[in-house]
Amino acid sequence: MSTQNAQRLDHFGVAPDLLKPLLDQEALLKQSGLEHSLIELVKLRVSQINGCAFCINMHWQDAKTHGEREERLYLLNAWREASVYTPRETAALAWAEALTRIETTQAPDADYAAINAQFTPREQAALTLVICAINSWNRIAIGFRMPHDLPQEADAA
Repeated sequence: MSTQNAQRLDHFGVAPDLLKPLLDQEALLKQSGLEHSLIELVKLRVSQINGCAFCINMHWQDAKTHGEREERLYLLNAWREASVYTPRETAALAWAEALTRIETTQAPDADYAAINAQFTPREQAALTLVICAINSWNRIAIGFRMPHDLPQEADAA
């Protein structure tokens, strides 16, 4: 690992109490009623947008472990053109992109109408919090240069 990519700070080691609310929120969101597969797709897509290698690797692996099909993971960055996602998933992905790129999108009415048609009000709140949470984690991981674990074969490549 080059010095440029060396971890800057072990945030879990120096401030576990400050990270506890984020971890507690993650536990609550897992029990929010949203499908695990949908949560992982959203987290993976937001991490792709933000360029967070640690989170992309983690959520790719988690999605695969929980039975997600590889083609759906490969096509995620082109989800608008792919036919492998449900209307509920596409609404969630559009909302995730809109909120992640809030400075340019301003959360369009069309994207909100799509989640409003697919999600209950409570699910809308949960989905929005999932998006906010992964954006926070991305910024922490990128800012502190969290190393991502890959199999040895990938390191050799």
